[in-house]
Amino acid sequence: MARTCLTIILAAGQGTRMKSALPKVLHPVAGIPMAAHVAETARAAGSEAIAVVVGHGSDDVRDALAGALEGASFHEQTEQLGTAHAVLAARDAIARGYDDVLVMFGDTPLVRPQVMQEARAKLAGGAAVVVVGFRPENPFGYGRLIEAGGHLLAIREERDTSDEEKGISLCNGGIMAFSGRHVLEFLDAVGNANAKGEYYMTDTVEIARKQGRDVVAIEAPVEDVIGVNTRADLAAVEAIWQRRARDRMLAGGVTMIAPETVFLSHDTVIEPDVVIEPNVVFGLGVTVRSGARIHAFCHFEQATIGERAEVGPFARLRPGADLRERSKVGNFCEVKKSVIGEGAKVNHLTYIGDAVIGPKANIGAGTITCNYDGFGKHLTEIGENAFVGSNSSLVAPVRIGNGAYIASGSVVTMSVPDDAVAFGRARQENKEGMALKLRARLKAAKKA
Repeated sequence: MARTCLTIILAAGQGTRMKSALPKVLHPVAGIPMAAHVAETARAAGSEAIAVVVGHGSDDVRDALAGALEGASFHEQTEQLGTAHAVLAARDAIARGYDDVLVMFGDTPLVRPQVMQEARAKLAGGAAVVVVGFRPENPFGYGRLIEAGGHLLAIREERDTSDEEKGISLCNGGIMAFSGRHVLEFLDAVGNANAKGEYYMTDTVEIARKQGRDVVAIEAPVEDVIGVNTRADLAAVEAIWQRRARDRMLAGGVTMIAPETVFLSHDTVIEPDVVIEPNVVFGLGVTVRSGARIHAFCHFEQATIGERAEVGPFARLRPGADLRERSKVGNFCEVKKSVIGEGAKVNHLTYIGDAVIGPKANIGAGTITCNYDGFGKHLTEIGENAFVGSNSSLVAPVRIGNGAYIASGSVVTMSVPDDAVAFGRARQENKEGMALKLRARLKAAKKA
């Protein structure tokens, strides 16, 4: 029978060093709040329940995370009295009864599921408390994990370490896991006999050992336990997340000519045999199908790029852009809430919004779908094999029929039947010799 698991995410910190009106755990990494990454890791490690501890009056945190952490419960820590006190704010959730209870931090978004799975494996093997440790290049300032015979004896703060203990490289990463049977017992026994008068979760190590329970440490990579306290930290965490995501894409068969210049979101899906040129940004909600080629300097959000489609350079796909197989959107084009049909081409200098473009249609340079009348958006339909000449304005709602031809420079305000040719421009008239008179008049005006 599978072990049940609750993860408690501590999200009550104010983050004053961020110098931001936005609560710290809501600052985004890869497009979603840091705390949402922590929840994703917990769920990937098998946690079926998430409890989030927020600070007093943190309605904005609760509201923002409620959508991102579907099904999570929220618990308020009315006073900032230490980590053990924060965990006990979720007492109701703990009391429902779980085999494993994981305690993670909303400002530590890089922890990978493997770390928490290892912690859970130790609990399944009989440990009552598991502490996640790491080995920084310089351990100064960190609590040291004192071990003997494969067991954790104590967490010693820097100020309390002996000269010998200062040489220990394994340090406390803060994240802990508890046996659900004993966690409340351990936490309720934590006292506040320290300089700050706070209740520290790390004291549970000594409490559990005094009760004869097994306490162990596991080791995580340093970058997994990096916490965010400043904007510089946030940038560093983003860089690590991006590097990891790129590495996964590359290993999965995606070609990136300059990987360090490609930026992904947490939900970006890119299939094998896609080629991505330098300086491309994938916002939230983007899927790229196999064989597509993304040229340099493109920006996408909430868009789908079909198999063997071609985009860019310098193209922007906005929400609702749907490029079908072998379609092309070229340089300096913008597409919003539109279907670009199979094999259709929107080659350059064009805006397509609220439109459906049929297969193999050709949209000439400078074409604009005039979709907004100041009050509402309207649909433009362009049929299969239609040809829209350069510098045309299609005033929606309007339909261009299958095989229809729009003369260059036209303003189209009425629907065009299948296989018809539409001229929506004034007839040209040449005035012989007028250019000489016009130049003379303009020259005189300038001189005057």
